[in-house]
Amino acid sequence: MARYVGSVCRLCRREGTKLFLKGDRCFSEKCAVDRRNYPPGQHGQGRPRFSDYGVQLREKQKVKRMYGLLEHQFRRTMKEATRMKGMSGENLLSLLERRLDNVVFRLGFATSRAEARQLVKHGHFTVNGRKATIPSMLTRPGMTVTVRERSREMGRIAGALEALEDKSLPRWLEVDKPNFAGTVKAIPTREDVTLPIEEQLIVELYSR
Repeated sequence: MARYVGSVCRLCRREGTKLFLKGDRCFSEKCAVDRRNYPPGQHGQGRPRFSDYGVQLREKQKVKRMYGLLEHQFRRTMKEATRMKGMSGENLLSLLERRLDNVVFRLGFATSRAEARQLVKHGHFTVNGRKATIPSMLTRPGMTVTVRERSREMGRIAGALEALEDKSLPRWLEVDKPNFAGTVKAIPTREDVTLPIEEQLIVELYSR
């Protein structure tokens, strides 16, 4: 299966914004975007000029990399969003937010989406009491995500949960720290996505 194995900090620099792919490092002085705020490569410090298509493409690449999807996964999610009622762009963001790996990250069980995806794949979580190992699984209101009993002593999970601040928890989620559990209370709306995303550009790109 295709996957990116290079430096993820290069991806942040390429998109010109923090994609929060390295957990705590993104908030420290070691962040590559803060240290070298220009695209990687020998021509990175030039003056890039983008066409309308280029602007749309960069926005799609930014969101795709932010949530850690491959191209065919992102295209499939976009196709599903267009079939749903409502605005396609808002539907796309809602589907991305409802992915199990993103919910694990949002609940504070991991410091990044990449770490959350790895933890899910390794079977450290249950959904409604059943073991879940598929990061792309879509959660629904009423579902409960719980850290398995044998995984609660892991330093990565305990440390991430301890560092979680209540104000950073989305309103559509609820976390129970003592029991290492979290509940999906509602479908996330556009107001719940605070990331710098212009979803209309992505819709226009796939409408070509």
